[in-house]
Amino acid sequence: MTTPSYYAPAGGLPTQAELLTDRAIVTEAYTVIPRGVLRDIVTSNLPGWTKTRAWVLARPIAGFATTFAQYSVEVAPGGGSDHPEEEAAVESVVFVLSGALDLVLEGESHVMEAGGYAYVPAGATWTVANTGTEPVSFQWVRKEYEPLAGYRATAFVTRDQDVAPREMPDTDGAWATTRFVDPDDLAHDMHVNIVTFQPGGTIPFAETHVMEHGLYVLEGKAVYRLNDDWVEVQAGDFMWLRAFCPQACYAGGPGPFRYLLYKDVNRQVRLTTR
Repeated sequence: MTTPSYYAPAGGLPTQAELLTDRAIVTEAYTVIPRGVLRDIVTSNLPGWTKTRAWVLARPIAGFATTFAQYSVEVAPGGGSDHPEEEAAVESVVFVLSGALDLVLEGESHVMEAGGYAYVPAGATWTVANTGTEPVSFQWVRKEYEPLAGYRATAFVTRDQDVAPREMPDTDGAWATTRFVDPDDLAHDMHVNIVTFQPGGTIPFAETHVMEHGLYVLEGKAVYRLNDDWVEVQAGDFMWLRAFCPQACYAGGPGPFRYLLYKDVNRQVRLTTR
């Protein structure tokens, strides 16, 4: 795989001459946050981080995400955090979009460039820093870890370029998934994968399932079926899909359509309070 090129938000503001019409959609079944609304005025500072700003794409809130939070994070040169996570019960995935991120995870140092992927288990010791001269942008997915007796998720760092996509059955490579953890490993209660469609590739049925999704589009464009609607999406857009929201996809080309996909998995449906 050649050096990847993913979309990362750059902020800024539209001019006063531009129309406000955009593709932002919020419904009970799904939400689309297009890249055009990720502007400077909607960023947040993160406690414990320096020279950093974040666009919060999803958070647990009534009528929206219930299992996870997801951010687009930009760290300026000299910025970072010695204590990125305040909640010991929260696990994370960090996926680098651009720049170079210095990660120290459980005592091991890593330089993560575009395509770099780190799984940070709940309670892990880690730090992040930008020691370069250019900003670094990454996706950060956070979820409360649900422990399971006899299993323990452990930290690892890899790259998109180093994990072979698995073709979906009977698709002749038009639809493939890059799986960073074994889907049968019950130590993991969330998967953050990359889904790739070649031009013209489709999800040929309306998926309707219990897993909640967060989708950040890394490359390309497509028409996505969300509940009753067909919605155009492109690199830099974010989609949230509630559990059981019907979903399908048609990749429009001219290049591959790729997105980072969160879903909650591998746990019994909880019917009582903890």
